[in-house]
Amino acid sequence: MSEATGALKWGVGRRLEFIEFRLFWEGAINRADLVEVFGVSVPQASKDLTLYQERAPGNMEYDTSGKRYVAAEKFVLRFLDPDPHVYLAQLRSLAEGSVPSHDSWIAALPCAEVAITPTRAINVGVLRKILEACREGVSIDIFYQSMSASWPDPIWRRITPHAFGFDGFRWHARAYCHIEHKFKDFLLPRIMDVGSKAKPGERGEQDWLWNNYFDVIMGPHPALTPSQKKVVAKDYGFDLGNDVLTVRYAMLFYVLKRLGLLGDAASKSAYTQHIVTLNQKETEAALEKAELQL
Repeated sequence: MSEATGALKWGVGRRLEFIEFRLFWEGAINRADLVEVFGVSVPQASKDLTLYQERAPGNMEYDTSGKRYVAAEKFVLRFLDPDPHVYLAQLRSLAEGSVPSHDSWIAALPCAEVAITPTRAINVGVLRKILEACREGVSIDIFYQSMSASWPDPIWRRITPHAFGFDGFRWHARAYCHIEHKFKDFLLPRIMDVGSKAKPGERGEQDWLWNNYFDVIMGPHPALTPSQKKVVAKDYGFDLGNDVLTVRYAMLFYVLKRLGLLGDAASKSAYTQHIVTLNQKETEAALEKAELQL
C-alpha cells in the first residue's frame, strides 16, 4: 500500500488505488465499477469517489453526458506507482485465460493475443504433495517418466524437493534424487503419481548449483548498426550498451536457451539474434560447471 493510503483502512485504501488505476489506465470510472469489483453498496461507492476527490484534488472531473468520472488533463498520481510490466502481466494472464476477468482490475480489455504454447498438464494432487514435502523438509516417492535412455519406462524414485523453477514454458521441482545422489530438475507434468513421505536426503542449502549465481554479460549483436544497437539496448534495458544478468547456475541453461544465447550467438544473423554474450568463454565454463554442455 502506498504512503497516501497508509493512514486509511486497508479496504478503503485498496478502493482508492482502484479508482486511480482505472483513471490512469482507462481514463474513467463510475460507481458501478466499485460496486462490481468490491461488492460495496452504491452509497459506499459514492463516498469512496468523494474521498478520492478530497485526497487527490483536481485529478478527475464528472462527465455529465457519460455519467462517469474522467481523468483530468493535469492528472497527478497519488496512490499508485504504475508499472507497465505489472499491467502487461495482467493483460497476458487474461489473454491466456489463466486468470478470470473478474480477478483483474482491467475493464477496457484491449484486443490482445499471446504466442500460445501447449498447456502442460499438471496434476493438482501431485503439486499439492510436492509443496507439502517442501514445507515439511521431507522426501517423497514419485512415479516419474524420464526421457533418459536409462529409464525408458516410468519408475518410482525418491526425491527431496526444496524449490521450483520455471524455464519459460514448463515448471519443474528442484530436488535431491535419492537414486542418482545429486540435485536434479523434475518436470511436474512427468510426475504421474506420488507416494509416501520419509526422511530427507540432502537439503536445499546443500544444492550448490541452486544457491550460487553466475553473471551473464550481454550486449547488442556487433553486426547491428549504431542506431539498431541503441534501440536493442533500450529494448532489453541494457545500461551503457550492455548489461549483467545474474542467474542461478541451476537455471543458466534455461535462461540462455530462451534468449538464444546457447552457443556462439555472435555467429548468428544479427537480424534474428539481436543480443550476444560478451563473456562467452566464462559462460561456457559456467554451463560445464552446471553439468550442461553447450
